[in-house]
Amino acid sequence: VQLQASGGGLVQAGGSLRLSCAASGSIFSINRMGWYRQAPGKQRELVATITKNNSTNYADSVKGRFTISRDNAKNTVYLQMNSLKPEDTAVYYCKGERFDWGLVYWGQGTEVTVSS
Repeated sequence: VQLQASGGGLVQAGGSLRLSCAASGSIFSINRMGWYRQAPGKQRELVATITKNNSTNYADSVKGRFTISRDNAKNTVYLQMNSLKPEDTAVYYCKGERFDWGLVYWGQGTEVTVSS
């Protein structure tokens, strides 16, 4: 499975963006999908994850502002980002994990820049 992230761009503080992570194959067998981000000079950090059962988890810094969702029919995971802040500026990566085979898939990053 290959993951293709898109939807990044430049937005003013308070604005919104929706990131998409499209898989080349079915994501039905992928147990957990997630979004991670890496700001310049910082380590990659978890933003949000969603399981096959649609159980979600968010970093404290994005709770109430970001929403992760998955559409198995379209093999796509989304990250709706609202009320964006300059500190959300980073390269965002999508990740898929298949627990039974111990596989981890990473997509290429999509850059998000939030101006103040």
